[in-house]
Amino acid sequence: MTNPLGWRIAAASVVGSSHAKLCTPCQDCAMVRLFQDRGEEVLVVVVSDGAGSAAKAEIGSWIACSTIAEAAEVHFAAGAPIENIDLNTARNWLGMVRKAIANRAEDDHGSVRDYACTLLVSVIGQTSAAIMQIGDGAIVVSDGDDWTWVHWPQRGEFANTTFFVTDENAERQMAFDFSKGRIHELAAFSDGIEPLVMQYATQTVFGPFFDQMFPAVRALEEEGLDAKLSEGLATYLNSPTICARTDDDKTLVLASRPSSRIASRLQNTIVEPQDANE
Repeated sequence: MTNPLGWRIAAASVVGSSHAKLCTPCQDCAMVRLFQDRGEEVLVVVVSDGAGSAAKAEIGSWIACSTIAEAAEVHFAAGAPIENIDLNTARNWLGMVRKAIANRAEDDHGSVRDYACTLLVSVIGQTSAAIMQIGDGAIVVSDGDDWTWVHWPQRGEFANTTFFVTDENAERQMAFDFSKGRIHELAAFSDGIEPLVMQYATQTVFGPFFDQMFPAVRALEEEGLDAKLSEGLATYLNSPTICARTDDDKTLVLASRPSSRIASRLQNTIVEPQDANE
């Protein structure tokens, strides 16, 4: 039975125009899962961006996402509540990702660096949320009013560098947050989306982008991941207008759960956004 207050979701990962020219695959990955916590719905969103310099980056990002999704499934299947997801849990989950990558590297007679990737994890319950991040990209949330980022994209010492789960200091670099309060909407995205939505000079979110992207998600009749809208989102991210602004791989997950305030603003269109840094 459809949950009228459940999460409505669209998600897409598309290859960047610069990668397409080189005939390289999309190195991004995203996974969305819904679980039950004491009879209440929990949304888990995982996004990973494989390092462009890593030989098997697309495998690394897939391992990262699938390992976290499985860890979350085991957590809730065992009856553990979302409140038990603390910093130690996040470190354990990161350790699982690193071990899975190390095992794959050993099987392939390669190096873990070949699978370097970032990691964004959101676990959203009814009135609390656990969020972890290593690297760039970001998670943006709304309580029904403003859009705010949870962790600012992490940058390395040099231009166009960041941090990866395969780094020796990954555990120390990982950002973690557990917060109380109801999150109505969430967007998670790789760094290919950043130029459209993050205003670097002021370290703020370009709210109009999300104000224009979310109406179609809010209007979905069925809960869960919507295949048709996700296909439309992929087409949109591959459009010449968007590719002219960012040539990197792009992953974007949009998730919304109805509320009286949001329901009053329901529409069913995606409107062309401006550039966040114009």
